[in-house]
Amino acid sequence: MIYPIVAYGHPVLKTRGKDLEKGEIDLGALVDDMFETMYNANGVGLAAPQIGKSLRLFVIDTDPIEEEGEPQVKQAFINPEILEEEGEEWAFEEGCLSIPNIREDVDRKPNIRIKYFDENWEEHEKEFDGFVARVIQHEYDHIEGVLFTDHVSAFKKRILKGKLANISKGKVTADYKMLFPLKK
Repeated sequence: MIYPIVAYGHPVLKTRGKDLEKGEIDLGALVDDMFETMYNANGVGLAAPQIGKSLRLFVIDTDPIEEEGEPQVKQAFINPEILEEEGEEWAFEEGCLSIPNIREDVDRKPNIRIKYFDENWEEHEKEFDGFVARVIQHEYDHIEGVLFTDHVSAFKKRILKGKLANISKGKVTADYKMLFPLKK
């Protein structure tokens, strides 16, 4: 099932997701639906809040990222906890399915260590670096109620204010179905 992507301005995007309990939902079906929704929108990551669910769950598939030497990771992260972020911050232009047609440089540390459950409720603790770490950090921000635009300077936020307001009103073009909080 393909869900509509929740657009900027919806309160679920600014709310910290709640932990999932084993057996609480059909996790396999939700993870499958999230991957299907993400692929339909040509994304490399999707967090549950982006489909209107305030849960600590996100999926990534970095296969479309064509960076030399970068590993390809397809994974669901349930109740994740970033344990460490290390290294010298580096800027990279990020975008978001909930904020179409806007891209801005975001500074992030290149190495992370994260603890999470997979869709089979097996616990993992792994280290990731480079673009994979960035995608994980971006999606992790979503389940914390943080958007990539929260990382840009106050000056940039003022410049983006009108564009962001238009997105929440549905005055934007996207190649996938969206849910706009202020569309009349």
